[in-house]
Amino acid sequence: MSPITIIIFFRRSLNLKRFIILLLFCFFIFSGKAQPKNEGAGKISGKIVDSLSGQQVDYATISLINEETGKVVNGTTTDDKGIFELTGIENGDYKMLIYFIGYHTKTIPHIVISKANTNVQLGSLQLAGSQTVLKEVTVATEKSIIENKIDKTVYNVEQDITSQSGVAADVLKKIPQVSVDVDGNVELQGNASIRFLINGKPSIIFGNNIAEVLQSIPSNQIKSIEVITSPGAKYDAEGTGGIINIILKKSTAEGINGNVSLSVGTRLENGSLNLNAHHKHFGINAFVSGNGQLPSTTVNTSRRISKSDSLGQSLEFLQNGTSEFSRKGFESGLGFDWELSAKNNLTGSLGFDYFENSNVGINNRRSVLSDAGGIDLSDVSDKVNTTSHSNSQSLDWQLIYKRTFAKEDRELEISCEASNGTNYSYYKQLQSPANSDALLSASYGKNPGTENETDVAVDYVEPLGKGAMLEAGAKTVFGRIISNSSVYDLDGNPGDYIYNATQSSALTYKSNVYAGYASVTFKLLKWLDVKTGFRYEYTKPHAVFSGAGSVLIKPYGTYVPSGVISHTFEKNRILKLSYTHRIERPEYRDLNPFINASDPKNLSTGNTSLRPEVGDKIELSFSKTYEKGTTINATLFYRGNKDDIQSFTRFYSSYAVGDTVYSNVSVTTRENIGRENNFGINIFASVPFTSKINFRTNIACFQRYIINGALPGNNVQGFNYRINANGSYQVTETFGIELFGNFNSPRVNAQGKMPAFTTYNFAVRKQFLKKQMSLAITATNIFSKYVSQKTELTGTDFTMYNVRELPYRSFGINFTYKFGKLEFKKEREPEDVNLTNPPGN
Repeated sequence: MSPITIIIFFRRSLNLKRFIILLLFCFFIFSGKAQPKNEGAGKISGKIVDSLSGQQVDYATISLINEETGKVVNGTTTDDKGIFELTGIENGDYKMLIYFIGYHTKTIPHIVISKANTNVQLGSLQLAGSQTVLKEVTVATEKSIIENKIDKTVYNVEQDITSQSGVAADVLKKIPQVSVDVDGNVELQGNASIRFLINGKPSIIFGNNIAEVLQSIPSNQIKSIEVITSPGAKYDAEGTGGIINIILKKSTAEGINGNVSLSVGTRLENGSLNLNAHHKHFGINAFVSGNGQLPSTTVNTSRRISKSDSLGQSLEFLQNGTSEFSRKGFESGLGFDWELSAKNNLTGSLGFDYFENSNVGINNRRSVLSDAGGIDLSDVSDKVNTTSHSNSQSLDWQLIYKRTFAKEDRELEISCEASNGTNYSYYKQLQSPANSDALLSASYGKNPGTENETDVAVDYVEPLGKGAMLEAGAKTVFGRIISNSSVYDLDGNPGDYIYNATQSSALTYKSNVYAGYASVTFKLLKWLDVKTGFRYEYTKPHAVFSGAGSVLIKPYGTYVPSGVISHTFEKNRILKLSYTHRIERPEYRDLNPFINASDPKNLSTGNTSLRPEVGDKIELSFSKTYEKGTTINATLFYRGNKDDIQSFTRFYSSYAVGDTVYSNVSVTTRENIGRENNFGINIFASVPFTSKINFRTNIACFQRYIINGALPGNNVQGFNYRINANGSYQVTETFGIELFGNFNSPRVNAQGKMPAFTTYNFAVRKQFLKKQMSLAITATNIFSKYVSQKTELTGTDFTMYNVRELPYRSFGINFTYKFGKLEFKKEREPEDVNLTNPPGN
């Protein structure tokens, strides 16, 4: 079945059952051909580790070949602990091939299975990096930029030249199945409901403004980014789109080492410092990074046409102006890793983050009222000066204890973590006649708030034998949001403002989540790798609103099943079918009732009545890695969301906030807009044309259907697609060139289409001093100063057109220096299990 046929199927069908049948048909047709004929009693097991760091290599591909016939007779992949097991092997002489992207293929010859030797344990097998340089005590291993693993996609940021002077949002644009607009808003397979993690742990800093945070994390501070589209039962159920995990740089090498990075540019500036110290069984790391977006001026034009009354009158509202925007922020962290004994490990971390932005603008406005015949009844012009500012900060800490046992793979982990943040928003607006500075009206508002979350979790892993594994755990989450808003109106004389109690508000929102899960990994019919699990989360919310007192919100439970079935073919091919159920609970920015009136004709606010969004996702993926390094991955997916949360705009001829009435105003808030169904395909390919030239591309497209509950009878459907391409040329061992281009089509939402956009980057990098120092020059959208953003929204009795000219062209220079020794520590010598682990442990 060709991709074109599949796309046509998506566009013509809403039948979910038919789509599921198609996925199952494809899976069993492909995998059914690969059922092994072996029915022997032999078993081969082992663990794959990195030859330098000693860390496990998860999801490496294992192929077993008959030495006599040369045919592949069995195969599997390592689990997330790097462990593999082959069963049902007939007597004979075999060789084993071990593959993984970024490593040399390893061959183990003459593995003999016989009546006297049915169980072969190979122990730890080391894989060497494909580009490894050993000089004295300095070791460098080059990984592939993108690693397609069974349960996730890993993007190794350190290998990306064009992102060196950018931010996290710039990196995400290059990852398969992820799209980022010019404002930094992220979608995963077309879904913006994403669970973001830092080093595998949540932070409330993401709950206030995700785009703001991603625009403030320097890319040179990031080691890698993991994208998980179908999370298993162990993961929190939050995020109907999936999980994006940002891994910050940290070294486990023996001794003292680190790096410093500085970037300057016409649009962005950032810097970072990382320090790592490791001696024997104790390591400590620290980092600090800062980022700033220099002030830039955006040109705005909008036109709104609305019906005024039943007489057929219409009101045309025109607004044009400019706004100067800037942002800055910093992150810092301190962590330790203490190997108490061979089987006891304690890790901890403490981090502090701060982000802020400011926007100052002026808009000229004109309102024209016309009768049904098009004759103007009134024509009024004025202007408004606006100022807005927001900042957020968080203090995060975590402590994790891990215990292993004499029985291999048995593991216990206990963790406690907390995130405490404060948020602050401010606006001020001054309205005056078009040709005068005399004030007609003015107001300002302040919105301080806090958000706190504490998590306690216990996770346990128990091997069940014959390649089976049981995982189980429990978690509690205690969350609290407090928001207070104060609004002040001009009191006659300029500079005199009085408190407006009717427009001010307060919110206290608590949410406790109690969760438990269990999952099992096993082999089915000797040819299918299965991981299935179940998670249950019980949510108990409580809210107190000013003027309304305590509000009863009914507690609710969420059942979260998940499952993955995969098969590894010969010649390094993998087919996988997965299902997961997810939930998206409203966050701080969704619930905050503060009304931002910096633009009195276009208000924005949160929605305290939001219900959780729930979703189901089915994926069928196929991947193939060729011996010369070419990788192809194709994924079919269905995603359906109930009570889908989106931004929604309504028009009001009059809108009362306390004792203030806004006339002819649009109000944007977050709403449960109804049900959304998406059918799509994603294709990724990486092709090394030569040892120096590499090409990567990602094509994603999906058909979206929205059953619009916010505007009954106005259901929406549309086709969306995204294409990007990346080419790199390693001219010499120390000099490289890279190009990246990205196009996103217009994206359908409940009220119209979000704008299309094109971005492109160019970069060169030169390394010095045995690759310890590097200098990179980057350029973005060099042929156009602005990215034009055209948006059309339609609602009850109104249509709105907006055009933003966003300055995007930029140039930057990045300097990075790595220092210190890179001696990887040896594994701790095994202790006598009879002394350290009494029977029964």
